[in-house]
Amino acid sequence: MSTTQNLDTDVVIIGAGPVGLTLANLLGVRGRRAIVLEARAELIDYPRGVGLDDEAIRTLCTAGLWEQVRPFTVPHHVVRLVNGAGQVLATNDPKTEEFGYPRKHGFIQPLVDKELAAGLSRFAGHALRFRHRVVGIEDHRDHVVVTAERLDETGAVVDTVTVTGRYAVGCEGGSSFTRKWMGVEFEGKSPSTRWVVVDVENDPIGTPSVYLGADPRRPYVSIGLPQGIRRWEFMLHDDEPTELVEDAGFMRSLLERHVPDPAALRIINQRTFTHHGRVASSFRKGNVFLAGDAAHLMPVWLGQGWNSGIRDATNLAWKLTAVLHGDAGEALLDTYTEERRRHAADMIDVNMAAGTVMKMRPLGGWVRDRAASALNLVPRWKSYFTELRFKPMPRYATGVVVDQATLTPGTAEAGLERSRLVPFVDSAGAVSPVGLQFIQPRVNTAARTGALLDEVSGDWWTLATWGTDPTAYLTPADLELVRRHRIALVSFMPETQRTWAEKQYADAAVPVTVAGDTTGALKDWFDLRACGLVILRPDRFVAAAALAQQASQALAAVVTAGSLTTPVPEGALA
Repeated sequence: MSTTQNLDTDVVIIGAGPVGLTLANLLGVRGRRAIVLEARAELIDYPRGVGLDDEAIRTLCTAGLWEQVRPFTVPHHVVRLVNGAGQVLATNDPKTEEFGYPRKHGFIQPLVDKELAAGLSRFAGHALRFRHRVVGIEDHRDHVVVTAERLDETGAVVDTVTVTGRYAVGCEGGSSFTRKWMGVEFEGKSPSTRWVVVDVENDPIGTPSVYLGADPRRPYVSIGLPQGIRRWEFMLHDDEPTELVEDAGFMRSLLERHVPDPAALRIINQRTFTHHGRVASSFRKGNVFLAGDAAHLMPVWLGQGWNSGIRDATNLAWKLTAVLHGDAGEALLDTYTEERRRHAADMIDVNMAAGTVMKMRPLGGWVRDRAASALNLVPRWKSYFTELRFKPMPRYATGVVVDQATLTPGTAEAGLERSRLVPFVDSAGAVSPVGLQFIQPRVNTAARTGALLDEVSGDWWTLATWGTDPTAYLTPADLELVRRHRIALVSFMPETQRTWAEKQYADAAVPVTVAGDTTGALKDWFDLRACGLVILRPDRFVAAAALAQQASQALAAVVTAGSLTTPVPEGALA
């Protein structure tokens, strides 16, 4: 068995699932190289994830692939929790589009994954190699070497391939070779409950959206998907062997309560699976990282497995890019586990709790139904479910963040409570927006009308102010830092003042984009959060929020929190 020529890249990605493919695309659009190694002969062709959220869509836009993916989605997926009698206990129908898109979409994963794979062809330095089974990883501190066995059509080993990169990322799922090589714990639970998934074409029901059937006799899920696909998921009881799902009569008995003629259905996918709730104790070891199911596994109830993996890719991609480009030091990469692990663990807890509600037996189900009826009588409690407020939004309390009260880098814990300069918090008692994702309304500029904010600010750092010149309180050294890190300077203005501001800032030392707030969303955001300036990270999370006059101090704190490199002073190398 011979060894092929060694390949070279920036990042070796192990696993061609949606997370690995998204990570590779995000690196590609930012000018970095990636090689993706996949043990399978092709992408998985059966549906798995069915829920796509607005945060993930924002990432797909950054990757330049949303328009390609959009035909395989359906927006505004409504989820109804129903009991065994078909009574609606709670409806989850969030109407907000604060990040630029409807909060929830149904989608067909195999078709979306194909578009993610096709997107790699845009980048000359990228490669997707199927039938490459990773068997070894070596971390040499300044680079990694990944060894893969190249397989033929029968699965036999043809030869070995070594790929050298600066970093490696394991995205190969729950049985991750990379995680086992790292030797980290995979903490959590794997409940013994099994579920059978059935996908059929030419949806025999025809109703859109999702029903979670909390039926004590047999919990189920019924989902309307794009292109006329209907998915059912049925829980198997402990005394029912897994092999029972191969019996056509048993499957008909599962479906006959939902359709008039189960025998006439055309099944396109049928699989049995077990829910897991696990998270790795660390997502990094040296130059090797974990993302997606390799880092965390969660039940399907809130449709967040796919989306949580995309959040990992979004967070890690800009940090790898910054270090590879020389914009930041290695310490930036330590913030990946710090930021992503806590949110993944919180999401797992919520999903596990949702599964417990679904599987309640008759007495517990009666209590659940009475509690749900009571909740529906109280508007504030009802909106907790309707607006998806129970879903833990990512908030990075440590990492690449700056405390708004003290401008201390690396933490956002204090919030507004300790600030003597900020007079109030918002009506809901919210603390600082630092560590939260920034909104994305539509705005007008001199060149565009009705553009989404990300299209105006770009996909890297942004320093933005409300109603003022963002350069007004920046020193010459600050402006040089802005140039060094390609920080977009944006002034948010009421649309009525945009033309004035464009003339006023036309000769600024660093170009300023004026964005007209046509909907009032930006004005409301700054008004309720009592700040006049924000510094946004490349993943659109708020790194710092401050008063306009604190621009220089806030920028310096972000430099420290993100281990960003500073310009060499003029004459220092003379």
